[in-house]
Amino acid sequence: MDLTLNVWRQAGPDGKGRFETYNAPGISEDMSFLEMLDAVNERLIEGSQEPIAFDDDCREGICGTCGLMINGRAHGPQASTATCQLHMRQFSDGDTIVIEPWRASAFPIIRDLVVDRSPFDRIVESGGHIGATTGSAPDANLIPVPKEVSDAAMDAAACIGCGACVAACPNSAGQLFTAAKVAHLNLLPQGQPERWTRVENMVETMEDFFGSCTNHGECEKACPKDISLDQIALLNRDYLQSKIRNPNLASQS
Repeated sequence: MDLTLNVWRQAGPDGKGRFETYNAPGISEDMSFLEMLDAVNERLIEGSQEPIAFDDDCREGICGTCGLMINGRAHGPQASTATCQLHMRQFSDGDTIVIEPWRASAFPIIRDLVVDRSPFDRIVESGGHIGATTGSAPDANLIPVPKEVSDAAMDAAACIGCGACVAACPNSAGQLFTAAKVAHLNLLPQGQPERWTRVENMVETMEDFFGSCTNHGECEKACPKDISLDQIALLNRDYLQSKIRNPNLASQS
C-alpha cells in the first residue's frame, strides 16, 4: 500500500516544531507501525535526510516506550494495542496518517516523536517498591494469597508505563498509571508494611507533575493493557485512609 505521513518534527526541546509530509510507498500490510517508520527512515537516510526520531525497545508491547498519537488516538485505532503491536493492515491504501508525540506538559518533547517520561520514574522512586530486605526468594506457596487478590494485583502490574493514559486525558492526569503502580503492591501481603506511606508519597509526587483526574475515562480507553478505571477509585480510597491512619499500624490492617 502507498501512504502519506504527516509527522511532527522538532529538533529539540526548545525548537519550533512543525508537521512534515512524507510519502510511504510499498508498505506491506504485515508490517508493524514501527517497521513502517523504519522503512521510511531508511529512505530518508538514503536521501541524506534526517530520520524521524521515535522511541522503541522491546517491540513486544512490554516496555512501554513506543507510544505515539496516531490520527489523534493514543497508540492508534486498535484497542488494547501498543504502537509496536499495531499492524498496517489497520490502514488502507492511500490513507493519510498523522503521527504526533504525546501532548502533555509533564512529557516535554526531546526530539520529533520522543518525549521525556521521567516524571513516571519520579513517582515510582517515591514509593513504587518494597523496602524490606527479603533475602532469598521464598517458596511460591509460603505466603498464602487469595486468588482474587493475586489476580487483581497482576492486572494492575500489567501497566507498562507508556503514558497513553496521560496523553489521552483532557487534564493530562497521571492517576491511572499511579493507581496501577500503587495497587500491584498494596494488594499483596508483602506490600502492607509500607502501604500508607507508599500511597501518600506516590500520589503527592504525581501531583507535582500531572493534572487532576475528573473521571473522563479516556485513560482507560487508551490503555493498551486495559487497566481499569476502578484502580483510581482504589487509589483515592487508600490515599484518604493514609491521611487518617498511623502508618506504623499498617501491617495490622
